[in-house]
Amino acid sequence: MDSLKYINHYSEITKKQVLELIKQEKLTQHLKKKYPNPHTIKTDKALFAYVNEIKNSNIKNAPSLSKVLYDGKINVIHNALGTHHFISRVQGAKLKSKNEIRISSIFKGAPMEFLEMIVVHELSHFKAKEHNRAFYSLCEYMQPSYHQVEFDLRLYLTHIDIFGKIDEWN
Repeated sequence: MDSLKYINHYSEITKKQVLELIKQEKLTQHLKKKYPNPHTIKTDKALFAYVNEIKNSNIKNAPSLSKVLYDGKINVIHNALGTHHFISRVQGAKLKSKNEIRISSIFKGAPMEFLEMIVVHELSHFKAKEHNRAFYSLCEYMQPSYHQVEFDLRLYLTHIDIFGKIDEWN
């Protein structure tokens, strides 16, 4: 069941249902039915504006963002969906900080819900560093369907492993 590495911690019943979708070659259809259209945020400038809009409407007292961009170097399959960085530098007598979010470029053509889930996840790290109850509560506050979308994103990553990207989304 190495093909199910993204959903390994889910119940056996769930894994069997996913395996059945894969065997019947219905995983693509399942994902496209739930998420028929890709988002239109293709540039780093548009992504920066989108992330700032979510940040400002949900966690106003979070530090400002210095940079938000799609990163082709993030290896989704082996590493991460996105990253956040808190960079502090001393410049003279002042402490300067930069806050960055980088999202894997594989999600340039993914559905809006997937992009939103990744953004929400990375923004939540500005308030809660660890993946704990407070962290996931904040994720759910910003995206009420967070856990369902996270599961569906895991299905999409499974799809990429087995069948490749969904053409209509890229």
